[in-house]
Amino acid sequence: MNIEANKIAGAVLSTLLAVMGLQMVAGIAFTPHKPAVPGYDLPTAEPASAGGAAPAAVEDPPIADRLAKADPAKGEKATAACKACHTFEKGGPNKVGPHLFGVVGRNEGTVEGFGYSAAMKGRNDKTWDADGLDHFLKNPKAYVAGTAMSFAGISNPQTRADVIAYLSTLK
Repeated sequence: MNIEANKIAGAVLSTLLAVMGLQMVAGIAFTPHKPAVPGYDLPTAEPASAGGAAPAAVEDPPIADRLAKADPAKGEKATAACKACHTFEKGGPNKVGPHLFGVVGRNEGTVEGFGYSAAMKGRNDKTWDADGLDHFLKNPKAYVAGTAMSFAGISNPQTRADVIAYLSTLK
């Protein structure tokens, strides 16, 4: 074997060694940091600062008073984001969430063919009324601990009343 073949083989092997070394260094430098819990962090209420007392929570007006002023047309517009996961027409299919036609007066967690979370299945003895819907729409995870619904809630009390008024028309 001549010296030129040895030089070529040495160049190829040293190039492969350099590429493998760079790959290991890049793998160490750019290792992705995986979160402990997969998914997105949703916004939560911020804890009170150590410098002062937390402000008192503002109490929402009673749902009956808000429903008296509610506008179903505004409620229908406010449900635009809900349509990504729910249907509102009679006989509509279940999507990520159950269909919402006739939800007012229906027992919670009882839509046929929808796979509810265990927390919601355990509430099938309760009926969706204006007060329950108001609390659920304000903060679903606080109203039904363990629900699979990832919606953060509607903070505006009058918007919630408008949505409930719209849902009441779906019969």
